[in-house]
Amino acid sequence: MDNYKHYSVLLNESIEMLNIKEDGIYVDCTLGGGGHSLEIVKKLKNGHLYAFDQDTYAISKARTRLEGFEDKYTIINTNFSNIKSSLLDLGIEHVDGIIYDLGVSSFQFDIPERGFSYRFDGPLDMRMDQNANLSAYDVINDYSENELKRILYEYGEEKFAPSIARAIVKARSVKPIETTFELVEVIKKALPASVLRKLGHPAKQTFQALRIEVNGELDVLKNSLEDAIKLLNIGGRVVVITFQSLEDRIVKQMFKKYTTLDVPKGLPFIPDYMKVEYKLVNNKVILPSEKELDENNRSHSAKMRGIEKL
Repeated sequence: MDNYKHYSVLLNESIEMLNIKEDGIYVDCTLGGGGHSLEIVKKLKNGHLYAFDQDTYAISKARTRLEGFEDKYTIINTNFSNIKSSLLDLGIEHVDGIIYDLGVSSFQFDIPERGFSYRFDGPLDMRMDQNANLSAYDVINDYSENELKRILYEYGEEKFAPSIARAIVKARSVKPIETTFELVEVIKKALPASVLRKLGHPAKQTFQALRIEVNGELDVLKNSLEDAIKLLNIGGRVVVITFQSLEDRIVKQMFKKYTTLDVPKGLPFIPDYMKVEYKLVNNKVILPSEKELDENNRSHSAKMRGIEKL
């Protein structure tokens, strides 16, 4: 299991956007393989990095990568939804920068036993926190047809949600659906031939929907981002890299909420208490370079946005 590599998407661009000060306090909400964390600690002298991850395997890989910088970082083994309470427990009330890289770690995808990928046969798992109760197996075998249809529509934006949900319920009535490849076969049988002939994997959107449901990803992101923005010192920044439209929409809307004034029409002047406290670092979303797209197929859907406290 130890040959799995992790490639950090938009690495240079995100570190540049964080605008790191050598004595600053920084947070990596998604430690993963440690790519972003390593670049942050390299720039710190008296500063410190707090890195969150709920995946113990990811943490062990990151520790190896961060060797030699032990005095510059603290790893917090919990979901980043706990950013505010975990930092307060350590006496940290404000920070100078926070980064989220919301992609699933490469090694989570590439280890068949984790059940994240439709490319490898493995148990239907998909838990980022391996101590969590809910797995993809539970969702596929226990959720009602209507619940399955809802998550496929909402989280997978899958237009064939009704026929896939129906096919899952039919298949599991014979025997439980236990592996990723068993689920892929059920999905393929539920789709029209014209869809199967198209580019892209027919199970991609269903697997995305399952992963989001199992890990509560969208709610976790909303709650964590609210806290993160409020934790910033003046000049501090939150940088977020997303990999699918639902996440990007949440980030875009959240940043808009904090950077625009809701001024009543006809107001002759704007009172001081109504001034915005934040600004967008870039008005346009940042995408990977051509070079990165060539080097790493997984960076194709990546988008990066940043917000700064004024």
